Amino acid sequence: MLGAAHTHTDSYDQPPKNIDMIKRRQAHLGGSILFYHEPVHIVRGEGVWLYDAEGKRYLDCYNNVASVGHCHPKVVAALTEQAATLNTHTRYLHENVIDYAEELTALMPDPLSVCMFVCSGTEANELAMRIARTVTGKRGAIVMENSYHGNSTLIDELSTVAHPDPQTRPAHVVGIEPPNTYRGPFTDIGDENVSNRYANLVDDAIDKLENNGEGVAAFMCDTIFDTQGSLEAPKDYFKKVYHKVRQAGGLCIADEVQPGLCRTGKWWGFEHYDVIPDIVTLGKPMGDGHPLAIVVTSQEIAERFSQQAYYFNTFGGNPVSCAVGRSVLHICKEEKLVDNCHNVGAYFRKQLEILALKHPVIGDIRGKGLFLGIELVKDRNTKEPYPELAAKIPDAMKQQGILMGMTGRYGNMLKVRPPLIFKEAHADLVAEALDRVLTLLTQ
Repeated sequence: MLGAAHTHTDSYDQPPKNIDMIKRRQAHLGGSILFYHEPVHIVRGEGVWLYDAEGKRYLDCYNNVASVGHCHPKVVAALTEQAATLNTHTRYLHENVIDYAEELTALMPDPLSVCMFVCSGTEANELAMRIARTVTGKRGAIVMENSYHGNSTLIDELSTVAHPDPQTRPAHVVGIEPPNTYRGPFTDIGDENVSNRYANLVDDAIDKLENNGEGVAAFMCDTIFDTQGSLEAPKDYFKKVYHKVRQAGGLCIADEVQPGLCRTGKWWGFEHYDVIPDIVTLGKPMGDGHPLAIVVTSQEIAERFSQQAYYFNTFGGNPVSCAVGRSVLHICKEEKLVDNCHNVGAYFRKQLEILALKHPVIGDIRGKGLFLGIELVKDRNTKEPYPELAAKIPDAMKQQGILMGMTGRYGNMLKVRPPLIFKEAHADLVAEALDRVLTLLTQ
């Protein structure tokens, strides 16, 4: 699913270009996953472009970490100026930290007004679950099947993509079917019924957690459904689920590590569904490549947590990180990146839909803003997934000078997730290259 390089160098029929570097990496770096079967040696980035050691440039359609573009000069200036002045832990007063929290929460709906800073999306989701468990007095979590939320012990347990067999999961984790309106158990009924049917699956999950003594501490969901294939949930799906979870005494956590910060054409992914989570987790794009993540919640929940628990983070929310985070927010506002993602995303999707008229292996195109998924099928009528084709496309697109990924429950989704500054001309380049690659691979 990652389009990763071979784990062992002796598995290559012919040694790749950077075989010595690959061997050194595999000798000294644990879990050494590399994208592409011919790994790319990237040495420089600028805007939407990445450059390898030989000077070849690649259009980046994958790395949502570099949200406002690789090495944005304003972010670099904010980072270096603050690093040259002061960087220390977060138990001193510093205006950068407070200013950033105020500016960030001003973009959130009431009552989400309190920030707790961490360094990664995993940490943010871990802290969110700790808060939920402390505040509710319960332990159980409801998540989507094929979900991914991070890699700590607890959050790995909640990442059902790594634990597909429900029988092997701990008692405090229950997975439910994601609201897939293209394929799934409820695709042949009306829209309202689809929403109800998928939302009602939460009832059984609540009953299971109550019956096994865990109770419902939280419902956690990535609002773009990345690992499920960039799904678009029915409009009222989250309203119905949130109501059920809150009735059971649980909190609702929006994992915005990927959809957050303008990407879906709104500041936050949950805004598409007219809901207000109890806790929001932010990560990847917030620091434009700098390790910065945040948990945002209400004053009430934060106070209830602090009355029962003690929490601090040495590096999370340090002056340099907050200088970077503020700079990213300012760029998003100055360059109107919410509008850019909405407008360019709509244009990009239209170009892909035109491409689908030519290539019947494209079964569906979905997503929001600049987070798009392209589902490949062997037959549009049966919707049989086409993972064999999808597995070849990232490498073939790399040869065309475009970096993109694959994902999805069936390994048949192409994932397009470029920097937020992506323009229509870049979308044209991707559509033209994908046309060439699909033509070549399906002849």
